[in-house]
Amino acid sequence: MLKFNLLINMTKEKLHEIIFGYRTKPGKTFDVALLIVIMLSVVGIMLDSDAIIHQKYGKALLTAEWIFTIFFTIEYILRIYCAKSSKKYILSTMGIIDLLSIIPTYLMV
Repeated sequence: MLKFNLLINMTKEKLHEIIFGYRTKPGKTFDVALLIVIMLSVVGIMLDSDAIIHQKYGKALLTAEWIFTIFFTIEYILRIYCAKSSKKYILSTMGIIDLLSIIPTYLMV
């Protein structure tokens, strides 16, 4: 049991380094990848706002929106999990922004 807890703590520390460690190589890579995904998500929403594009590619864009939302949800949950204080992160400006960014898609259901 002790080895399992140690493994979980090491994993949590490594995740924290990647997700919150913007000065580390894995952290920078994560941030760049996250920015690319955010930009792709925004482009998808912009394209879907055009009636002609929506009519032709609406289903594909909706699928992409759900994929992005699931990705952002997993990222939000991981941030809560590996934050030094989950409550502090959830109530922080970035935590609230992260939550507000995923809620609209879930409200469509």
